[in-house]
Amino acid sequence: MAAYSLDLRERIVNAVERGIATKREIARMFGVHETFVHKLLRQKRERGDIAPLPHGGGVEAILKEDHLMTLTDLVARSPDATLVELRAQMKKTARVEASIPTIWRALQSLGLSRKKIEARRQSRSGRKGHVRE
Repeated sequence: MAAYSLDLRERIVNAVERGIATKREIARMFGVHETFVHKLLRQKRERGDIAPLPHGGGVEAILKEDHLMTLTDLVARSPDATLVELRAQMKKTARVEASIPTIWRALQSLGLSRKKIEARRQSRSGRKGHVRE
């Protein structure tokens, strides 16, 4: 979700400072949550400005650019590989241990799609939809 604009922040602070309504009513008028109004006023008091704060970061990506290149090569060499197989190949060749969802998201970001599980085989009886275990 994107940060609220500086213009909106200024209008909220001006409304509070002019005392035109309660903070709860001002929050409703501007379509924001009341806690945002309180946080905005606290930020102005403590920092002296109301500009959006920088993003707080997050978890560092497991698969770096070189890993993505390796993954692309693996898919080119083994186009029928499942996610499990790609995960094992990444662990062996790139020495990186990534979860199945991480491999999936990486493939999506690269514009590639994969099978999640091995191809299902028909049972010996020939019945459709029956999966042998």
